[in-house]
Amino acid sequence: MAVVLSMTYAKKLGLPNYSSHSCSVSLTVEIPDVSAVAQESSKLYTLLQAAVDTQIQTVGFMPDATTYGMNRPRQLSGPTRNGANGHTAANGNGSDQWSCTDGQRGLILRIINENKLDKIEVEAMAQQLFGAGVKQLDKMQASQLIEELFEKVGRPQQRSRWRGQPQQARP
Repeated sequence: MAVVLSMTYAKKLGLPNYSSHSCSVSLTVEIPDVSAVAQESSKLYTLLQAAVDTQIQTVGFMPDATTYGMNRPRQLSGPTRNGANGHTAANGNGSDQWSCTDGQRGLILRIINENKLDKIEVEAMAQQLFGAGVKQLDKMQASQLIEELFEKVGRPQQRSRWRGQPQQARP
């Protein structure tokens, strides 16, 4: 009695600007009996993997960061709140404008101040990691910078929401 063997191989790759692309190939073959499954599946896996790896190297369309809403310049006049992303300009000329959220801005500044970090060193870290200054980091980049800063200075103990008890800091 013939046995039908179906196999799919898929791969997804992350790309710049929070984009990704993926490729998958499926194949169904008929084998004479169950004893051939191990050999045939090994052969199929190698074949499918090679096909996907060959095809996924062609990236194709990549969204432009400015067209897809990332790193979009903000138009603020006077002390207003931008409802789209919750950023607040500190003054009318926007000189203290950050691209991340107000909460991220506050946390970054708090980590720097409480740990007496050199602002120039933190700025250099942002430039090295993201090719942009701290104020120009978007939400995802700011989140990563915060993680890096916590690794550098150690995480503070967190309080439990329910009992006010200190929790173990997560690694």
